[in-house]
Amino acid sequence: MRNLIDFLIKYSTWFVFAFYVIVSCIFLFDKNPYQHHVYMTSAGRLTAGIYDLSHNITSYFNLRETNEELQLQNARLEEELLGMKATLQMYQEKYYADTMVAPEPLRPYRFIIASVINNSIHRPYNYITINKGAKDGIKPEMGVFDQNGIVGVVNIVGDSYSRLISLLNPNFRLSCKVKGNEAFGSLVWDGKDPQIALLEELPRHTIYTTGDTVVTSGYSAMFPEGIPVGIVTGSEKTIDDNFYTLRVKLLTDFSRLSTVRVISSDISDSIKQVEIDENEGKPTTKQ
Repeated sequence: MRNLIDFLIKYSTWFVFAFYVIVSCIFLFDKNPYQHHVYMTSAGRLTAGIYDLSHNITSYFNLRETNEELQLQNARLEEELLGMKATLQMYQEKYYADTMVAPEPLRPYRFIIASVINNSIHRPYNYITINKGAKDGIKPEMGVFDQNGIVGVVNIVGDSYSRLISLLNPNFRLSCKVKGNEAFGSLVWDGKDPQIALLEELPRHTIYTTGDTVVTSGYSAMFPEGIPVGIVTGSEKTIDDNFYTLRVKLLTDFSRLSTVRVISSDISDSIKQVEIDENEGKPTTKQ
């Protein structure tokens, strides 16, 4: 208590000065309208600035909470979208399986429906990736087609995905013939137009006309005989006069490829069984 009294006595002059200043301000702003207006305007600006700063700080922390909530909602929506895509893909494959009519030569065989997830048509060597793999029964060298024609052959197989050698790949040669003729040649893409392939090494005596259908010859462990491949649009000159080359417009539209069918290995198994039976001299029946 003694210290408080000593402090008040020591600074009594300042306390008196502060008291008079306060009283003077009260009289000044209360009795003088102009000064009162200036005071209220300044005080309002100061108060507004304080409120604005407080609002910004509050909004910042609220924004962080809102941002976290939005991120959680976005994650949930992405999960739902992935689930919807998977469901849609399943229904698309089911619809494709129910509505697509396989060519007559393929009807005795089983198929695996797959969706195309990656495809190229303008590269020198084109490949296709599908969403089915070893766990779905896919094996290398299985033939692949869509509702229009030949697509390619399975090249590399993973657990859940597989890569195909596209028909639009010069490394892939397909034994084909003009429908109604027994002479056959090799269908190969020349790396130019993704809609056109060349049927090479066709014997000169083969009779054809523009508009004829080109089909698989059956000399393949991947495709049976008679699957439509394309339409003859013309011919090209070759160095060897004993053979000529036909230009074939492909039935498969590789630019719009979405769902395909992979032929089961029954074809190659049947051929192997035929070869074994022939070697043993037993009569066989082609499947």
